[in-house]
Amino acid sequence: MVFVTAEIGTNHMGDIKIAKKLIDVAKEAGCNAVKFQKKSVEKIYSKEFLDTKLESPWGTTQREMRTYREFDMKQFSEIDKYCKKKKIFWFASCWDIDSQIQMRKFKTKYNKVASAMLTHKKLLKTIAEEKKYTFIATGMSSLKDIDNAIKIFRKFKCPFELMHCHSAYPMPVNEANLKLIPFLKKKFKCDVGYSGHETGATNVSIPAVMLGATSVERHITLDRTMYGNDQSASLEPEGVKRLVRDIKIIDKILGNGKKQVWESEIPAQKKLRQIFI
Repeated sequence: MVFVTAEIGTNHMGDIKIAKKLIDVAKEAGCNAVKFQKKSVEKIYSKEFLDTKLESPWGTTQREMRTYREFDMKQFSEIDKYCKKKKIFWFASCWDIDSQIQMRKFKTKYNKVASAMLTHKKLLKTIAEEKKYTFIATGMSSLKDIDNAIKIFRKFKCPFELMHCHSAYPMPVNEANLKLIPFLKKKFKCDVGYSGHETGATNVSIPAVMLGATSVERHITLDRTMYGNDQSASLEPEGVKRLVRDIKIIDKILGNGKKQVWESEIPAQKKLRQIFI
């Protein structure tokens, strides 16, 4: 079965009520997990960048916008309780070592390496030493970057799968390059999923599954017109339902690849081959 993750990211806009509504959307659609992001804003961005002017619902600088959209540990504790109540997995992609260590308190089942962090070797080691199953996104990366990351996870004997990814929001569909999925699977001898940033619900994600993607991650939102960089590349509730429904159908259609005579074929076999008797 394909593992489907609904990426909430920061589309909750710093509002725990919106986050819970998005968890509900993912659960009702049949997603396996929801994912958030965790960043220490003052550590990963420069002072110059954070002081940059930016009009947002929360102020006039990058600092105000990015700080407001970050959940603190108390809010993540509430997310943890809510996901357990709803019986859906949750985890986070952390963008710095301190955040990764802080999130250990929740004992989530999975980890995620964001494409932006694929070359952050110290962070990769911090994640790999936890030995949790880890989804490794490969957007804006070279094969050498990917190989270096894999070496770290294999050194720590940490289970993982790659996620073919394109880091533009939204992704130009003609740059999806889905043939990389079987290529990466063969080259690195591991499972490969798909992390999509396109605008359609199924136009790229379903072909990705047909080419062997073992997981699919898509951003979700309540409304694509809401504030935020990720909203335009996110799926609204009906799109999430359609995605999960079609992935389950494709899973069944693809089958197990083993040739057999189906029970439903027996009547035709008896009728059409009696000519040879």
